[in-house]
Amino acid sequence: MYDYIKGILTKITTKYIVVEVGGIGFILQVANPYAYSGDMNQQVTIYTHQVIREDAHLLYGFRTEAEKSVFLNLISVSGIGPTTALAIVAVDDNDGLVRAIEQKNITYLTKFPKIGKKTAQQMVLDLEGKFVLSEQAEVPSLAVEESANTALNEAMEAMEALGYRPAELKKIKKFFEGTTDTAENYIKSALKMLMK
Repeated sequence: MYDYIKGILTKITTKYIVVEVGGIGFILQVANPYAYSGDMNQQVTIYTHQVIREDAHLLYGFRTEAEKSVFLNLISVSGIGPTTALAIVAVDDNDGLVRAIEQKNITYLTKFPKIGKKTAQQMVLDLEGKFVLSEQAEVPSLAVEESANTALNEAMEAMEALGYRPAELKKIKKFFEGTTDTAENYIKSALKMLMK
């Protein structure tokens, strides 16, 4: 089991990042790959969790130990797998998540992709009182110049990889058309819109 990986960020895709350590490139599934855009070709420390399945060995990566802790709590719930947990972490509203669990706010929890009423109730049952979140380090804002269409398309692809339905994303994409931003910021804004 790996606790963290420290190496050079060499690749960013819509679903994962690649961190090179000692000549080996590790694929890390992360909540928002474009959040790492400012770290390209620089040394990064990514906290990890390994999932071994019959058909694959996967590494999930997190910016902070608090983010990793939220993920681990989520995958302990029956009905929530790593992909769904990653989609929940991507919303980047841990306070809202904890508040919803503590207040048994099923309506809020069902706004996450692939979370139905039964799974939301199971989340409340399994996680109530278990979250202790430390303050997360603020991710620096990025000043990345990229084509608005490319950034928006990348953001929508990344969100689809997190499990959001194309119909939902079509409305979001239409809302952002004509704007200019980074893929990371599009993802953050879109996730906030979907959680309202």
